[in-house]
Amino acid sequence: MLAPFVLSLKLAATTTSLLFLLCMPLLYWVHLKSGPLRPFFKSLISLPLVLPPTVLGYYLLVSFQSERWLGTIWEGLFGQQLAFSFAGLVLGSMIFSLPFLLNPIISALEGLPDSFTEAAYVMGKSPWQTFWRVLLPNVKQSIIVGGVMAFAHTIGEFGVVLMIGGNIPAETRVASIAIYQEVEALRYDQANIYALSLLLFSFLVLLIVYFGSQHQSDKTFK
Repeated sequence: MLAPFVLSLKLAATTTSLLFLLCMPLLYWVHLKSGPLRPFFKSLISLPLVLPPTVLGYYLLVSFQSERWLGTIWEGLFGQQLAFSFAGLVLGSMIFSLPFLLNPIISALEGLPDSFTEAAYVMGKSPWQTFWRVLLPNVKQSIIVGGVMAFAHTIGEFGVVLMIGGNIPAETRVASIAIYQEVEALRYDQANIYALSLLLFSFLVLLIVYFGSQHQSDKTFK
């Protein structure tokens, strides 16, 4: 009963941690180095927000196959297939949850005054030092919000997870898939337990985010 929840938490924690490692250099590039191509990169990052999960899941599933270059490289390195595996879920979840982490931080960075960057350059800071030591500390709240939203979004994934992971016990059967399985089997009481748990978790996450934002706003205006 608890296994799908544990797997969902493991998937969300792994995905969010890896996204933070990926997002720092990506944020640096998009905000300071992309220049006139910034709208293109922002559109590419935000694509999972408007793309149907089944479309994204389909292309990921095709890419994960053994005869494709990505699947071939993965099997050569780790000796296992990428499709219908936990590693495949992590990779798919990173792509699908990327805008939930990145977009709040990008918006916050774009809202900072240009004088922050200009002053850092005058003091001899490099672009990377400016980004890491000046800009990021001023958007800490947005970094936290983005991380929480990415974590929560991964917990509730269904379409992409089902397409690339299927329903393998202890491997890819996360809580959202467990709901689908119980409904298919007409076990509505079990499905309700899973669904209610995810509902309460999602509400708690949003409550934390909005309370944190309110607290930050109150501190700003004091």
